[in-house]
Order: sequence, then C-alpha cells, then structure tokens
Amino acid sequence: MRNVSPFALGGTLYMPATRPDLLAVMVGKKLPGLRSLVVCLEDAIAELDAAPALARLRSTLASVARSDRADDCSPLVFVRPRNPRMAATLMAWPEIHAIDGFVIPKLDLASLERWARVLDAPNQLLMPTLETAQVYNPAAVAELGGALRAQFGQRILAIRIGGNDLLGCLALRRPRTGTLYETPMGYVIPMLAGVLGAQGFALTAPVFEHLAMPELLNREVHLDVAHGLVGKTAIHPSQVPLIHEGLKVPIEDLNCARLIVQGARPAVFRHDDAMVEPATHYNWAVRTLERAKWHGVKPVDCNLAQAGG
Repeated sequence: MRNVSPFALGGTLYMPATRPDLLAVMVGKKLPGLRSLVVCLEDAIAELDAAPALARLRSTLASVARSDRADDCSPLVFVRPRNPRMAATLMAWPEIHAIDGFVIPKLDLASLERWARVLDAPNQLLMPTLETAQVYNPAAVAELGGALRAQFGQRILAIRIGGNDLLGCLALRRPRTGTLYETPMGYVIPMLAGVLGAQGFALTAPVFEHLAMPELLNREVHLDVAHGLVGKTAIHPSQVPLIHEGLKVPIEDLNCARLIVQGARPAVFRHDDAMVEPATHYNWAVRTLERAKWHGVKPVDCNLAQAGG
C-alpha cells in the first residue's frame, strides 16, 4: 500500500464513469493541476447506464495500465461503486490495479461488514463516505469509527462527508445565501471533526454545488480549514484551483509552526501577538507544515502589511 498523505487529495473532482475524456484526466494529460479524482458509478450514473459505464471504465483502466501514468503529474484515482456487489465485480478485474482505491458510498454500521468482505485488497486505499441519517447520532459515529479502524486499519486515507445527502435526510437543500455551516451541517461537521478527528481520521469537506458563486465557495473553504478538514469535493474543474488556493497556509502560521517543531523555544512564547504553547500546539504545527508541503503558502497581503507597519 502506498504511503499517501490525505493532504494530497486537495480538491477531489467527481466524474461519472461515462465521461469520454476520462482517460485523459486519469493520466494527467487533461486538468494537470488535479490531484485526486473519483470515478463515480453510483449517484452520477442512472441505473440503465450502469452496464455501459462499467464497460467504459474497464476499457479506460486497461489503457491506463498500458500508459505512462506518472505519479508526479497524474491524480490519485478512486472508484465509487454503487454497492458491494458491483465492488466485487470491480475487484475481479485484473485492470483494477491501475486505481489507487475506492470510495465507499453511504457507509453505516449495518453495511460495513459487507463492504469489508469485498474490499479486502491490502494495497487499495479507502475513503468511506458518511451520508446516512445515522451520522446525526454522535454515539453511532464513534462506534463506526472504531469499527472502521478494526476492519481497515491504516487503509483509510480519509473519511468523506456527504453534505447533500445528509441535508436530504432532513428534506433540506443548501441555500444560495450562505455556507453549509449555516445549515444543520453546522452541527454535523464540527461533531464529525471532533469525534472522528480524535480517533485519528482525516476528513474531507462536502461539495459546493453553486458553480457561479466563487466568493461563497472561498468562504466555505476557509471554514472547512478552520474545522481541520483536509480537502473538499469538487463537481467542476473550475472549483479545483479555488479549493487549492483556500488550502494554502498563511505565512504567519507557517513561521509559527516551524518555531514549534524546532523545539528550541520556551514552554510558552509570544509570536505574532499570540501566545504559543508548543506542548499543546505541536500537533497543529505538524499538520500545518504538511498542508504547506502540499498546497504552498499564501502570499503576504501587502495592504495589510503596510497597514500594520
């Protein structure tokens, strides 16, 4: 199994398996800035199109296996099957080694064992998606986290939060006037970040479906980062660079993180007009350095620098 950082995901683009340009995206010839891709055989595919989608995907994977898929320019590739039965079909393909892993849709305690029986290849990474009504129960989430770790160990790269499906459980849809955090997901995301984050899982943020509202997407990515989420689902290529920009680390945070991990500072010190306590901020510092490694640093705002100086 490859040692992959969850921060490598960035903006994860979902594409239906029926897309004619799938091969070009998978091998990095199209959308060269893309870092991760989910080929969807579930919600993005109608039931009548499932068989043709499987055939197209298998043909594409055969071409990927013959191509020069370079790790430094091609995205991580995951496949999202409809159900465990379809996953078993995929696992039987010799071509399946061309992908990095699977996204497990609508995972809950009742379905976990069925998925675990099928997705048993130790070299395949996994990204379960939480998008059922069970997610609103913190006790069930904690139990599911323990069960995931017992079944899959370190194969879980990240846990994905299915925001639209979770709102659908309440017969709601996100409004155009605010971020997801101004809906009941403003309870769910912090809860998941706390319960599952404390169990050592990385989490990724839900999709933002309003394509013509980049300012609101920027606000939401800022809140995603504040809650410790490591990436975000994208449904259009235009969203990917915006998500990557939002994941960059402010230079002040990077400098502070470096001071903390160097270990040559007092137990408590002042930096950028804030108290820093390395014993409690060390994990934040390590995480910040990892995020900067994958997404870079935000340039200094010259206007703010001049105002402060």
